[in-house]
Amino acid sequence: MSRFPIFRPVAEHGLLVEFGDTITPEAHLAVLHLDAMLVQSPCPGFREATPAYVNLLVQFDPNIANHAETETHLRALIARPPLSEAATAQHEVQVCYDDALAPDLAEVAARCDLSVEAVIAAHLAGDYRVFLYGFAPGYAYLGGGPQALSLPRKDAAVRDVPAGSVIIAGPQCIVTTLSMPTGWWRIGRSPTQILRDDPARPFLFDVGDAVTFRRIRRTEFEAAL
Repeated sequence: MSRFPIFRPVAEHGLLVEFGDTITPEAHLAVLHLDAMLVQSPCPGFREATPAYVNLLVQFDPNIANHAETETHLRALIARPPLSEAATAQHEVQVCYDDALAPDLAEVAARCDLSVEAVIAAHLAGDYRVFLYGFAPGYAYLGGGPQALSLPRKDAAVRDVPAGSVIIAGPQCIVTTLSMPTGWWRIGRSPTQILRDDPARPFLFDVGDAVTFRRIRRTEFEAAL
């Protein structure tokens, strides 16, 4: 019998609900399920829920509820029928792997003992889901990268990596939205806009959405800018 979920108090106003100690689709689906159930049936004093890979931070008003009451409510929500994966939205992201836009692609190929074209094929074949947002506005951490491309981060970050860079590390992938330093591997560039001029929906993706990458030529990339 699984020891999860585990409920950990966070200060006087939060509960961290853990569904695993390693990143798995099952643990993250449980996170998404509880997050969705809270939208339908918020706990007393509910303020905010923040999903991550295998846990969900639930914040509440301590003047209205306490940890024990909130845990009871959350356990009841967890027991509800799970969400159907078919309900997730699908998104396509364009990516150009031209040498000038993919400064680390050749090194990734060498480190993974693959050809450049094999790296591109493996990246395009990844089963990507938005696991969480973090670090910077619109930085959607995509899980589901292929094991063949699973590299640790670089020893030192590179400065001024441009927005739209497609970067990988471990089983994760990000399309950057700002010019920032990163220690992840830069294998392409995308013209797809992740940040939106819409206060009600500022990002292209929601947590739990599915993402596929589509290869484009350099001319298509430049035309889409």
